[in-house]
Amino acid sequence: MRFKGLDLNLLVAFDALMSEGNLTAAAKRINLSQPAMSAAVRRLRLFFKDDIFTPRGGKLVFTPLALALFPAVRNALQHIQQNIISGPSPCAQLRCRHFRIALCDFMTTVFLKRVIERVASEAPAVSFELLPLPDDPDQLLRRGRVDFVILPELFAASGHPQATLIEENLELVGCASNSKFSERMSIREYVGASHVTAKTGLGQPCSIEDNYLRRLGLQRRVDVIVPNLSMVPAAISGTERLAILPSRLVREVASSVPLRVIDHSIGLPRYDQAVQWPSLHDADAGSAWLRHIMLEEAKNLDEAWPRTEQAPGIGNKGHFLRR
Repeated sequence: MRFKGLDLNLLVAFDALMSEGNLTAAAKRINLSQPAMSAAVRRLRLFFKDDIFTPRGGKLVFTPLALALFPAVRNALQHIQQNIISGPSPCAQLRCRHFRIALCDFMTTVFLKRVIERVASEAPAVSFELLPLPDDPDQLLRRGRVDFVILPELFAASGHPQATLIEENLELVGCASNSKFSERMSIREYVGASHVTAKTGLGQPCSIEDNYLRRLGLQRRVDVIVPNLSMVPAAISGTERLAILPSRLVREVASSVPLRVIDHSIGLPRYDQAVQWPSLHDADAGSAWLRHIMLEEAKNLDEAWPRTEQAPGIGNKGHFLRR
């Protein structure tokens, strides 16, 4: 079908190409053969009088015009899907909706499980796919490859809507049986100890605490590196090693892995968590519905477990943690 000289099918091909960033993957996404996809690209170039992309180093580098057109094309296709194909009813838009969310294990454990439980009750046909945090969240958001990214606020990608979910502190912890550190720990003592750390993506070559120490010209000794925060407590159990963990995660695991929160003068940064979504999805009713639930559950979590309030069974700094 043509509209003022433009074959509207080309917009579907354009959207797939921009979303996938790869000709073969784009063709597969919309069930086109490779020659048909190549023909669609030629016609797009002819209509817009623009190359659309150039291959470089095995990747497609899109032109400024293509990047400028993408949000408008995506919004138009989403509008057709939501208001013409699915119908305007919010219930119809949520029927069999599948949300893709990138986040770390910590936020799955302390927060998103509450959202999933509520959605299972209110809209049981909705499904989720949870992904690890990528090195470049902006790429996923810009191409609309995920519905949401939940990440530390200081790593939020620019140019995309966001909202703060929870305020969070970082705690210095050791094994509950570790009586070596009983006094307030100085930063020099901290650096001189042995440590466990987690790498959680976001393109960071080192952890938040290591970045902080590097700015001070200091470096600590890391004995164990794990791929996610939830593995840290087990890695310090039965040892004299130290770790930095979000306070809510410390409280969450206290019943299974007793930990000691250690008083210190390190000056750790905040670890507030935010949710971001593609600007392409800002007007999407399903996205807005789930955002509303996330913000409500974040408020409920703060009321149940405030950042500054200690969980049951947790004493002052330096005491054991048991729930």
